[in-house]
Parts: sequence; structure tokens; C-alpha cells
Amino acid sequence: MHYAWLSIAAAVATIGLKSAAYALTGSVGLLSDAIESGVNLIGAVVALAMLTVAARPADEDHPYGHAKAEYFSSGVEGTLIVIAAASIGVASVRRLIDPRPVEQAVSGLAVSTAASLINYAVARILMAAGRRHRSITLEADARHLMTDVWTSVGVIAGIAAVAVTGWQILDPIVALAVAVNIIHSGVGLVRRSVQGLMDSALPEEERRAVEAVLDLYRRQGVRFHALQTRQAAVRRFLSVHVLVPGEWTVSRGHRLFERVQADVAKAVPGLTVTTHLEPADDKVESVDKGLDR
Repeated sequence: MHYAWLSIAAAVATIGLKSAAYALTGSVGLLSDAIESGVNLIGAVVALAMLTVAARPADEDHPYGHAKAEYFSSGVEGTLIVIAAASIGVASVRRLIDPRPVEQAVSGLAVSTAASLINYAVARILMAAGRRHRSITLEADARHLMTDVWTSVGVIAGIAAVAVTGWQILDPIVALAVAVNIIHSGVGLVRRSVQGLMDSALPEEERRAVEAVLDLYRRQGVRFHALQTRQAAVRRFLSVHVLVPGEWTVSRGHRLFERVQADVAKAVPGLTVTTHLEPADDKVESVDKGLDR
């Protein structure tokens, strides 16, 4: 949870700094940057709420836990990003129609640069934590902050160009480019959240790791079918039917289960494995190998 609080603190600090930069310069580019930081704050608050829900243990109503709550956070943040981009676009078009000079550019750029450095540092921390804990919420927050950093770099470059050339039209043009970049980021977050809520399969790399383990057992004469995977934020699930010779005892089959589950879980940390035993020479096996696929 402390990572979410760190994100909130960074958002509050950067809103203050970027708002001050806008007040000093009157730049619509810096205004767009400040608006995105406001979205960062809302997203960080939502992330904190959803991480709190996701951390709850499994219960009778949610036997698989509450991890999917993280997808709501990244989905909301992506939607807010798109809304912020639309607001920036409107402000930029107005400034194109009615250009205004950028004032105190050096002071404004210095303040905006300080805010960007804060965002960069926090984004690196959140990205590392998101990968370590396999949290889509922290990773989404980190990617959003990095988008904010690159947005700020573009805005700073635009203001610097205005100060050097005197071409005031560069300011709203840069702001429009920022809006397009933000929309791309927001749509990506929403798409990923929807995929998670739709129980998408594990990434290709992890599926290959699972198959590599199963291949070791296939060489020993064990067969598998009806392999299915899905992910729910930090949690991952796999189910598979295991086919063994019909003369095997239940005890022998159970010992095989334990080894398969342990090896697969070792190859993909955090994976919950469910297995189903079948006799390889039973006719039923040929009927249910496509079960619930």
C-alpha cells in the first residue's frame, strides 16, 4: 500500500509545481501537463482503493480472492487519461485560435523540470515494485507517470522553442501532440484491463515455460490434454487433465500430481495448478479432452 501513497504524494507535489509553472508562463502546454498530473492524483487514489480490496483474503463469496479488483483501477485510470486528453485538446484549439505570449519561460521551465524529475523517480520505483509483485495496478501507475514524464519533456521543448523563435503557435501545437500521446496511453490501459477481466490466457512466455515442464513428463509416457490458463492480476491459474496407464493405483497417480504441480508452479511462480486424473486407455478420455475449452 505504501507504493500507492508514494504515487499520491508525487501527484500532489507535481500538481503544485506544474500549476505554478502555468501561472508563471500562461503556457497551454504547461496547463496540459498540470491537467495530466491531476489525472495522476485521481488514478493514484483509485489505485490505493483497489489495492486495498485486492489484498483481502479469499472468502466464501470470492473463493479465488479479490485480485481482479486491480483491473478496475487500471481501467478507471485509462478512462481518466482519455478524458484529460480531450480537455487538453479543447484548450489547445482555443489557444490556436487566440494565441497568447509565453511569459517567464525560464522560471516556468525550471519548475516543470523539477516536477518531471519527481515523476521519473517515482515511476521507476513503482515499475520495479509492479514487476516484483506482479501488480497491474502499480505497473499501470508507473507507465502513466512515465507518460507524464515524456509529456513534460515535450512541453518543455515546446516552451523552449517558443522562447527562442518567438513562434507562439508552437505552444498549442505541442499541447495537441501531448493530447494524442496521452490518448494512446489511456486506450492501452483500458484494453489491458478489459483483457484481464475477460480471463485472458497467460502470456506466451509463461505458457512455453509450462509446456517445457510437461514435455519432461511426456517423455516418461504421461500424457496431458484440456490445458487451460488464465490470469487475474497477481494471481495465475492453470488446469490440465493428466493421463496415466489404467493399471496405476490412486496413490501413484496422486504422487505424480504432486510432482507435476510443484514443477509447474516452480517454473511459473504464483501459479495455482489444478489437475484431473484420467486412465489413458479409457474411451471417455477421447470425449472430454476438449472439455470446457
